[in-house]
Amino acid sequence: MSLDFSFLIPYLPQLAAAARVTLTIGVFSFVLALVVSVLVGVLRSGRLPWIVNFLLGIYVEIFRNTPLLIQLFFIYYGLPTFGIVLTPVTAAVIGLSLNSGAYMSEVVRAAISSVNKGQYEAAFCLGYNRYQVFLHIVLPQAFRIALPTLMNYFTTMIKETSLVSVLSIAELTRVGSQIYARTLSPFEIYITIGAVYFVMTYSVALLCRWVEKKGIKWTP
Repeated sequence: MSLDFSFLIPYLPQLAAAARVTLTIGVFSFVLALVVSVLVGVLRSGRLPWIVNFLLGIYVEIFRNTPLLIQLFFIYYGLPTFGIVLTPVTAAVIGLSLNSGAYMSEVVRAAISSVNKGQYEAAFCLGYNRYQVFLHIVLPQAFRIALPTLMNYFTTMIKETSLVSVLSIAELTRVGSQIYARTLSPFEIYITIGAVYFVMTYSVALLCRWVEKKGIKWTP
């Protein structure tokens, strides 16, 4: 069996637009997930009232132990029952960011916990208060420890955007399925989509490696 990719030429602009949608959702979701993970990770690493720690733990466990697809369905199709109506893209970004934020928050919390406790005592002896110790000593070290793992989640999130096709978003996987329905040529279209995903994720992986090598410093 020979493969013929020539029929895809008229669809290239459509595929390019879908790839931009995929990349946009992935980038915005990662940025929001990073914010969520830092907030939750930092809070859970400190001493909190038990109710706050309990609620944050519930969030982390729910999003880590239920399928992302179910979470997306609930956010987009379930929340309107409670009067919360979201656009498909907004629901996709919220779902992806909350899901990845739960995983990434544990990375942040573990990185903070890995900082030697003796550094706290040394900083207190030098006159630092608790806020200064955390901001100037603990977080910079924790950030460098967590950075490689957090960057890996970026590439994973780009691939997970394929699941948002269930929300009727014209991203890469959904557009590919629509082209397949018109042309009935599955091999060519899905090989092409796979190649586009590879280019995007590999480019993100190269960016992540560059960021890790540069060793970005925490600048409060």
